[in-house]
Amino acid sequence: MLPNIDPKQMEKIAKKMGMQMESVPATEVIIKTEEKDIVIKNPQVSKIKMKGQETFQISGDILEKEGVKEEDIELIVQKTGVPKEKAEELLKETGDIALAIKKAQK
Repeated sequence: MLPNIDPKQMEKIAKKMGMQMESVPATEVIIKTEEKDIVIKNPQVSKIKMKGQETFQISGDILEKEGVKEEDIELIVQKTGVPKEKAEELLKETGDIALAIKKAQK
């Protein structure tokens, strides 16, 4: 949130402005996109209600993980006959479908 402001003070200020704030006791927040997952460790999450809208404010340690597409895993399984778990592992390791297929065929 804002630096050097006590969360209780922030709640009082928000109430005066017609906002309702509450802290959400989260241990991890994951935002999934088509290309990657954004993982927020040690998050501080606030839920804010104002004029019928709910929003969340999240801060913490950010880690981005590249996603592995299901269709890429299936392609490796079809071409090589390896189990799905092995195909996913090879794809994560190499980051490339062709290299994963070559490694699986060895």
